[in-house]
Amino acid sequence: MYSDLKEALLYDAPPDGSVRCNICQRRCVIEPGRVGYCHTRVNKEGKLYTLIYCKVSSSMVSPIEKKPLFHFYPGSRWLSLGTLGCNFRCPGCQNWEIAHAAMDLEKDDLKSITPREAVGLAREHKCKGISWTYNEPTIWFEYTLDSAKLAKESGLLTNYVTNGFITPEALDLIGPYLDAFRVDIKGFSDECYKKMCHVGNFRGILDVTKRAKEKWGTWVEIVTNVTPGYNDDEIQLRGVASWIKNELGEFTPWHVTQFVPHLELSHVQATPVSTLVRAREIGIEEGLKYVYLGNVWGHPAENTHCHSCQKLVMQRKGFYISQPAVEEGKCHYCHASIPGRFG
Repeated sequence: MYSDLKEALLYDAPPDGSVRCNICQRRCVIEPGRVGYCHTRVNKEGKLYTLIYCKVSSSMVSPIEKKPLFHFYPGSRWLSLGTLGCNFRCPGCQNWEIAHAAMDLEKDDLKSITPREAVGLAREHKCKGISWTYNEPTIWFEYTLDSAKLAKESGLLTNYVTNGFITPEALDLIGPYLDAFRVDIKGFSDECYKKMCHVGNFRGILDVTKRAKEKWGTWVEIVTNVTPGYNDDEIQLRGVASWIKNELGEFTPWHVTQFVPHLELSHVQATPVSTLVRAREIGIEEGLKYVYLGNVWGHPAENTHCHSCQKLVMQRKGFYISQPAVEEGKCHYCHASIPGRFG
């Protein structure tokens, strides 16, 4: 059953034969012969092994806007890779077929792509870098770390699309090789996170997100998928917006995206656009300069306007941009520096 094992990083092995995984903030204590919450790590004879090293369920060359990242090399192409499993169990997960499927590690449609092969594919397809996405990249940590090191050696950039539940010590291992950290902040209370993710304490997510920016200089953008009845009230939204402004800074992009009914939440209506517009207003009221609507193709709030002169500097339709007016990171009209990384 457990073929192609690779010993995991960051675990404790007490004398009783159990192991404690220190990759994500669940810090699972795993008995011999058992797997952790994510079903991707096994205790074999007192050592912890990852079961998904090099196992790829999804691969695609896609625009950076799909992550979404709007202030990080707009229009660039990225090799996007995913595996199986997750450390959350979100009831409305859009990628549940892979995120909830780590118990099926022998799936016939899994590919094996080594870190070196991944770098080669990114260069072959003229990508700006590699993005680990589709499911939670933290549980793929050993593979993403090895790939990130090779990517940096090859002049490629790197990106985690993450729920932010990585431990500080795991972040500190990959931090020197990670360029962008696109984090979901799903709400602003323990109750909300219990309801949406089966997680009891969300404050560690906030701490590690701030650490990524301040300690490692990683470019950070935040997404909140606004779900009716779960996190669409003003207390949750204002809490997220206020925290971003006070802890990450007023120029940190916040994407408020439309929930689409799915899986166990198929009975919940799609987020009304009026709710997203109000969420955006809350972000602006709290002092954020760049608040975007997501999953609403063609809405004006997909576009980027200069925070200084308010001129349109980047027009978007879905994942594609036109009429860019940012030159060397500055507004074409008033020459104010647009926060982000441009090239």
